[in-house]
Amino acid sequence: MRVISVNVGTSVDAEWAGKMKRTAIDKRAVSGRVEVRPNGLAGDERADQAAHGRPSQAVYSYAREDYDWWAGELGRELRDGQFGENLTTRGVDLAGAKLGERWRVGSALLEVSSPRVPCVVFRNWLDEPGWVKRFTAAERTGAYLSVVETGELGVGDEVELVHRPDDSVTVAESFRAYHGDVELMRRILAFEGHAPVWDAVAKRVLGV
Repeated sequence: MRVISVNVGTSVDAEWAGKMKRTAIDKRAVSGRVEVRPNGLAGDERADQAAHGRPSQAVYSYAREDYDWWAGELGRELRDGQFGENLTTRGVDLAGAKLGERWRVGSALLEVSSPRVPCVVFRNWLDEPGWVKRFTAAERTGAYLSVVETGELGVGDEVELVHRPDDSVTVAESFRAYHGDVELMRRILAFEGHAPVWDAVAKRVLGV
């Protein structure tokens, strides 16, 4: 389980980028050690702070294995960083990772917080018919991570699992909860380590 690419991007103007017309989804690989700050990687930006600026979304990871699967589905090559992730991994089961799970990557400590929910900017960036529905149905979402301890990381670093809570749900299960699975949503709320964003999601799903 390791990092095979570290990717960052800066905000640029783009007519297709939703209401803001600005995006930093185009992440590109960088070399050397990269500083992990409380709200993300050094040199990385998030244009839409309202939607993507939470500490629980400080770092986004996506698996090379899922890219390879999508390449077969879409009939096109997909480079590391193309989905806008900061860390491209190999050998990490992101769908099976649990909310609250902690990874030591380099000298930083990261915590799994939520799945990626596809948006209009992601759809327009990929330019694939029915992309939001296809991405949702596949449940290959990748995982957002919060920064528990700052540090630095780089390509080749091992993703070391240092904590896995017994009473949490997986990233795939949390994605189903987001889309209306009441039982799974209640399990997330019962997990004391859930990210605060889930409280707002629960109001929609549970109607409370």
